[in-house]
Amino acid sequence: MNLHGIVSAAIGTVNPFVTASLKRSSGYTTAADGTRTPSFVDVPSVSLQAQSLTYNDLQLLDGLNIQGVRRAVYLNGSALGVVRELQVGGDLFVFPAGTFPEGDTWLVALVLESWPDWCKCAVTLQMDGA
Repeated sequence: MNLHGIVSAAIGTVNPFVTASLKRSSGYTTAADGTRTPSFVDVPSVSLQAQSLTYNDLQLLDGLNIQGVRRAVYLNGSALGVVRELQVGGDLFVFPAGTFPEGDTWLVALVLESWPDWCKCAVTLQMDGA
């Protein structure tokens, strides 16, 4: 049962959905000198809600020593933090200028909740050009 789908319309009246692009991590390429460059697959239009993190989420991130400007993102679908076994992770959300949350590029630092139809991610603001 997609509980997020049920409540998102009500939440959307207070906190509307925004559209962002998702850069889904597809691993990396290794240069001859050994340096790695991450590679991504672009998903152009993803509808999501950005919110402040809950106290418990902040405590969890603090315990993991994840610092920076952070928000929670709810989306229908999935996003990934780092998955070492698959050598992927670190998906990026790129928001259009002037859209909440402030800043353009946000890294999925941790997937807080993962369900078949939706997920909740902790995202961290990245410097421009990330």
